[in-house]
Amino acid sequence: MRTLTTTKDMLQKAYAEHYAVGAFNINHMELIQAVVDAAAHTRSAVILQASSFTAKYADLGYFVDIAERAAALAGVPVALHLDHGEDFATVKRFVEAGFTSVMIDGSHLPYAENVAVTREVCEYAHDHGVTVEGELGTISGIEDGAQAGCGRYTDPRQARDFVAQTGVDSLAVAIGTSHGAYKFSPGQTPMLRFDILRQIEEVLPGLPIVLHGASSVNQEDIATINQYGGSIQAAVGIPEEMLSRAASMAVCKVNVDTDLRLAMTAAIRKTLAEEPGVINTREYIGAGRQRVRERVVYKMENILHSMGHY
Repeated sequence: MRTLTTTKDMLQKAYAEHYAVGAFNINHMELIQAVVDAAAHTRSAVILQASSFTAKYADLGYFVDIAERAAALAGVPVALHLDHGEDFATVKRFVEAGFTSVMIDGSHLPYAENVAVTREVCEYAHDHGVTVEGELGTISGIEDGAQAGCGRYTDPRQARDFVAQTGVDSLAVAIGTSHGAYKFSPGQTPMLRFDILRQIEEVLPGLPIVLHGASSVNQEDIATINQYGGSIQAAVGIPEEMLSRAASMAVCKVNVDTDLRLAMTAAIRKTLAEEPGVINTREYIGAGRQRVRERVVYKMENILHSMGHY
């Protein structure tokens, strides 16, 4: 019996109850353990997501099997999601591997081509019991090693047409977030376009909206990394109060990747610097796992407001 779920019910519940589900990029077992343990602790639904770049790191079967085991232990809904699927073939590969949710990212394509590939993916995925996230508008920055290009805000009127033509279950929009660690330079104030989000909410009532590039870039973790030999440039993420406000509106899925990388790297660097004799990998990787868990618990409690809904 499968323990993983799709994103459909969890996002619809989040929409109705005005909170957001955290979607966390997982690249190895310890990240899965940290994120799902945080979800179990806070009684929050959670989305584990991986990109095609992650699939190059390890066979997809590893991720599916570990996620299934983690979900069985969690006691809360856990979905396994393809993040930024670049084409139909990629989506098909992840569905066949056992992922329960997929994103097809045609946002870089001309509008008609985005509609066509997203519709094709929806028809295939829905036939296999898998939910689909599409994207309209583009988010700047670097996503998992790939340049995302310049940002372009989502047009609310076009969004309504896009959803009607494709049948997506959720929609990723561009309202001012950015991929990667270096989202904004110091002194630059990030501004989410809540006016655009409100318009999208009005033309697409009931549809779960997704925010990509939504790490807040924890300054404590950056400072720890640099204290112990790192060289992370100063950077500004999305202010927590903006993410919290978005989660109370139509945003039901918030993607987080950079914050997990910073947390794990900070804890591992600190452990190895303070205990140079340590060679047991469980000790320093375990320290990284614990720090990630703490960061995820904080987000679920204080930013996403998903705590206690399951």
